[in-house]
Amino acid sequence: MSAPGALLARQQAPGGGGSLISQLGLALVCGAYAVGSALGWGSAQVALIMGDFGLAAAALIAAVSCFLYARARESRFRPAWLLFAISSAMAACGNAVWGWYEVVLQREVPSPSFADLFFLCFGPPAIVGLLVLAKRPVTRAGWVCLALDSWLIGGSLLTLSWSLALAHTAHFEAESTAHAALSLAYPLLDIALVSMVLALHFRRSNANRTAINTAIAALATTVLCDALFTSPLLRESYRSGQLLDAGWFAGSLLLAYAPWGARRAEQWGEGAPYHRGHRNPGSRPIGGSLAALTPYLAAAVCTLGILYNVIEGRRVDRVVVFTGCTVVLALVVRQGIMLVDNISLTQELAQKENHFRSLVQGSSDVIMIAAPTGILRYVSPAASGVYGREAEELIGSELASLIHAEDLGRVVHEVRRFLAAPPAEEPTTRIECRFKSGTGEWLNVESTVNRHQGGLIFNSRDVTERVRLQAQLQHNAEHDPLTDLPNRALFTARVRQALSGRRVGDPGTAVLFIDLDGFKAVNDTIGHQAGDELLIQAARRLQDSVRAGDTAARLGGDEFAALIVGEGSRDQAARECQVHEIADRLRLTLSQPYRIGSNDVRVAASIGVAFAEPGISPTDLMRNADLAMYRAKAGGKDRVELYAPQMQADVVRRTELATRLRTALHDGEFALLHQPVVSLTTGQVVSVAAQARWRSSQGILFTPAEFLRVADNGDAQEGARMAELGRWLLEEAVEQAAERNRAGHEVPVTVRLSARRLVDKSLPLGSIEALLTRHGLPSGSLIIELADSDPRISFEELERRLVALRRLGVRIALDGFGSGYAAINALRRLPIDVLKLDRGLVEGVVESARLHKITSGLLRIACDLGMQSVAEGVDVPEQVTALRAMGCTHGQGMAFSGPLDEYRLRRALVRGEFPLPGGAALPVLAGGPGGSLPVRHAGANGSETITHPPMRSNSETPVPPT
Repeated sequence: MSAPGALLARQQAPGGGGSLISQLGLALVCGAYAVGSALGWGSAQVALIMGDFGLAAAALIAAVSCFLYARARESRFRPAWLLFAISSAMAACGNAVWGWYEVVLQREVPSPSFADLFFLCFGPPAIVGLLVLAKRPVTRAGWVCLALDSWLIGGSLLTLSWSLALAHTAHFEAESTAHAALSLAYPLLDIALVSMVLALHFRRSNANRTAINTAIAALATTVLCDALFTSPLLRESYRSGQLLDAGWFAGSLLLAYAPWGARRAEQWGEGAPYHRGHRNPGSRPIGGSLAALTPYLAAAVCTLGILYNVIEGRRVDRVVVFTGCTVVLALVVRQGIMLVDNISLTQELAQKENHFRSLVQGSSDVIMIAAPTGILRYVSPAASGVYGREAEELIGSELASLIHAEDLGRVVHEVRRFLAAPPAEEPTTRIECRFKSGTGEWLNVESTVNRHQGGLIFNSRDVTERVRLQAQLQHNAEHDPLTDLPNRALFTARVRQALSGRRVGDPGTAVLFIDLDGFKAVNDTIGHQAGDELLIQAARRLQDSVRAGDTAARLGGDEFAALIVGEGSRDQAARECQVHEIADRLRLTLSQPYRIGSNDVRVAASIGVAFAEPGISPTDLMRNADLAMYRAKAGGKDRVELYAPQMQADVVRRTELATRLRTALHDGEFALLHQPVVSLTTGQVVSVAAQARWRSSQGILFTPAEFLRVADNGDAQEGARMAELGRWLLEEAVEQAAERNRAGHEVPVTVRLSARRLVDKSLPLGSIEALLTRHGLPSGSLIIELADSDPRISFEELERRLVALRRLGVRIALDGFGSGYAAINALRRLPIDVLKLDRGLVEGVVESARLHKITSGLLRIACDLGMQSVAEGVDVPEQVTALRAMGCTHGQGMAFSGPLDEYRLRRALVRGEFPLPGGAALPVLAGGPGGSLPVRHAGANGSETITHPPMRSNSETPVPPT
């Protein structure tokens, strides 16, 4: 490939730098040829060579370039470039033949010759190629208009050319018919090319714009040079290698450059959608006007030319008359087509206008058009139904006067931002504001905004109900449905807000956690509906007791909370005292009687208080208040407790203890001890109470009061651990009691079980009977000690279970008698054999005369019911003396012995009795010999026999209490 061809091939590489270099190279080559032509190339021979074979080489480059591009690219424009390649090849052949005559044969070119044949074949492929590049009409009328426009331009040029020059050439210069036809063929083809070039200039496709423009420029340059060549004045003096050849040379190289310029434009995204700052070529009004006026201008020029010849008295040729008439006829036909087309467009536009008018008038949305000044120019009829104002009333009013003052600034800002944005990037925007209705109310309106001739179109709808519903849903999501107080989520957000902003680090901010003591009893006694009413009244009292800037909330169940916002005070002690007073006042307020129906209900309030610390999180602050509240409940309820860091340490310790407790039972860390129960009349050991002890792997010994409080916290997993521990305690106690029984120590064993464990389905009644049978322990040797009377446990179910146990011969003891609201009820309904006095009564029975009377009365009740009585926690001899004087039959405590392991227990049983203060006493209450607890045996026929343990005497040294 030649150097210009290689240069064109390198233009395929994308990039602005390569395009500029190729264009500069093209300009330099064309400029060098023009300079050489102007200077005569230095010699006549070189001028002939450059004027003939130079033009042939340029045309050949164009043919090769267009052919290679058409072969390499698959597109609908490929035939056009193939046709341009054929046209350029014809030009190359014509110039080569011309050069053969002038340079090789060194004689003039005959007329006609093969060169003329090739030159005449240059035009038709170029014309068809231009048609391929043109934008194709979509209708038949479009094709007709394209043909008419081409004829209007071509006929006008033919009329002018014929009247000015071609008629003279046809009548006087033609020596023969062939010579005259040849002389007319060149200008006629040029006129056809010029017509297509002008018609295509205003109908070119948007795709490959660079290629089409370059091809049009190349063909226009060629046609211009052909027109100059056909001029009689220039043709007489034309010689090859002159300046006119520079135009043909430039036209060929431009055509060679055209397809590669098109390929670069595609690579650079010229055919892609226009970006910001690019104008849509279809939107240029000037270009569209010129495209429509060009045929009419050409016809006007033709008509003026004919009129000029008539006015000057010149003879009008028949060809001119014929072509002029056809031009006028084409103009009339085209105008008729345009008129019919305009009528159809007008009808279609009217139909669309009526359609959209009906849509606008029938729409439930309000459509408003505002001028750039903000004045409403149009308002749809839907305004009367949406805004309660007639459309005529709103037209002419200022839009800003209808928008709420609080929303106006935001709306103006959004409108300005929208108008400043490019329409292609943001065609619409959405605005929501409050709009004034005809009744004076403010409606929530959502509008879709579009641009319209410098103004705006608002498509608005009433969304007031939606906004209200959203507000209601938001309120429901953040408030308790029963009391309408803020819920945990909103309360946490308020605490977070109080700990941030200008109040960050304010130590005066405090959180109060409140729990209503005794609320579950209200639900159980008078019903859940009454409980709900109590919660509503409590919430109202709490809301009325806090300040306007504080927050009262219900966290769930009977738990409430209050946020006391700090005042920026630096006196932390005074602030703590003030908040403590507020909390105590809340406690007293919430503890006042509640009037529910015809009942006066009382509950107490346990309150935990935690103050904010620098850097504390809302979660930690609320956790601290929660810990303080549970400490208040554990400390006796109905009190206020301030958070202390030690509370968190206790929680950590209990958590660690609970974690170790999960594996302690399987690791064998639990041991069973027994504490003797002694007759207060004889000092004999009448039974033993089984107690579990936990010695951890670290060697720490935990009492039941410690690890049972950790295990029995209401958690499901820990409840399972407690059940497992209870099963182990029962089975281990029965097994050891059976071994002692076989060894001759027939002493009943007492196992302490909670009411919840007794009614638990995991401990069926048959399992206790099977346990006694498997170890061979008489059923009368087992005493089940009812540890508590949980109000959540059904008395009916508990009664059925205890009655069934008594039928097996198992004795039932009631622990903690004298404390708890359900003690009398349990005594009335449950089958009880033994009453165990509460430790709190025994501790003060010597010092307190009131407790002495209460204990004496309870013991009298036990005596009247024929029950044995056991005083638990008898630690000093004075208590033994006092209890024995009041009629208590049995005692258990450090005054006799502490819990013993199996070895020491058997030594104590061998001895059989403990010394009593003041010596032995006569029985004061019904009981067996020596005051021992009776042993009940179940007979084969369901009857019961009662026996008493035998008296034993020995001379062993007494075992000291442990």
